[in-house]
Amino acid sequence: MAAAFVAPLWLSPAQAAPDRPISDITHDIVSFLGLAPGQAAMADAQPASQSFIQRPKAELSPREIAPAPVANVETAPPRLPAVTAIIPSVETPLHRLFCVEYARMRSGLAVFGDAKYWWDRARNLYARVSHPVEDAVMVFSGSKRLKRGHVAVVTEILGPRQIIVDQANWQNKGEIDHATPVLDVSPANDWSKVRVWDIRSGTFGSHVYAISGFIAKEMRTASRD
Repeated sequence: MAAAFVAPLWLSPAQAAPDRPISDITHDIVSFLGLAPGQAAMADAQPASQSFIQRPKAELSPREIAPAPVANVETAPPRLPAVTAIIPSVETPLHRLFCVEYARMRSGLAVFGDAKYWWDRARNLYARVSHPVEDAVMVFSGSKRLKRGHVAVVTEILGPRQIIVDQANWQNKGEIDHATPVLDVSPANDWSKVRVWDIRSGTFGSHVYAISGFIAKEMRTASRD
């Protein structure tokens, strides 16, 4: 048996007819609820998910306000530390100085006689090494060019083949030569042969000098490998 259509009690017989358009039935329901036609249109147009209560917007955090970082931005390479250039210079003392007395004064070594004898006379008194040591005395062997030998004080080690020395009377004028570069030119890199900076030409001199070794009062800074 087919179920009979039962009209709600608040609908009139005409309104309860099943063949009436749905729009007319909706209009009747809206009229019954007391809504104005404009309000009914607004209710139809309002999405079901939208609330009639306007909520305050949340404030943005400083991170959200700040602009987003730009990707792939090339930054400048880190600056390298500045290197102070060592400039050789010449000092004229009040009286003429010899290399041995200047080396004794600078190093504190109690070694006497000509420079070519210093290596042997320092035996059992001070440390004798074959490679440069800061504040040590470099002993030049006697030769035709250096008949009495020569001594210089090591002030800085720049690398395995270059050092800086202070010395006196290298130019045979009784002067003091400050920050003089010395280059190791020995085939075995054993500091047995060197060339000395010529301040007049601004380059290493062409003469090669034989070295007996280095005399150190205190072993403080070893030569770099």
